Formats: sequence, C-alpha cells, structure tokens
Amino acid sequence: MSSPVKSSFPRVGRLNALFTEHPASINESYFQHFRHAMRYAGILSSIAAAAALHALIPCLCETTARRKIAALNEELQNRSAPKND
Repeated sequence: MSSPVKSSFPRVGRLNALFTEHPASINESYFQHFRHAMRYAGILSSIAAAAALHALIPCLCETTARRKIAALNEELQNRSAPKND
C-alpha cells in the first residue's frame, strides 16, 4: 500500500502550477507577478476613488480617471504578452 505522502505529490505539483504557470508565461516569478498585480490593484482603486469623487462632485477629477486608465493601458500593452493566451 502506498503512503499518503507519496500519493499527495502529484497534487502538490498541480497546486504549484496554479501559482507559477501564468507568471512563467510572461517571464516573471510568482512574487514579481504578485508585486505587479498588487500595484495595478492599487492604481485601479485610486482610479475608482477619483471616478466616485467626480460622480459626487462633477467639477473635481474631471479627467483623472480617463488619464490614469490611458496611462495604465499603455503600460500594460508594453508588458510581455502571455505565450499561451
């Protein structure tokens, strides 16, 4: 009878792939990808806040969301495209 530890190794490989396949497809480690994704989350949060402020008080942040989205889009377009997408 095989040990439970040995039979769990394939699961560990599949679990590891969930965290590493996509970052590897754009030539990044998991932590590099995490850092970039969290940075984008922060930028998108600030864009959402500016848009909400603009919705509440229309004379504020009139072009902020549009400018930041355009800049973020340009940055994302210049990053490596995934190989398997």
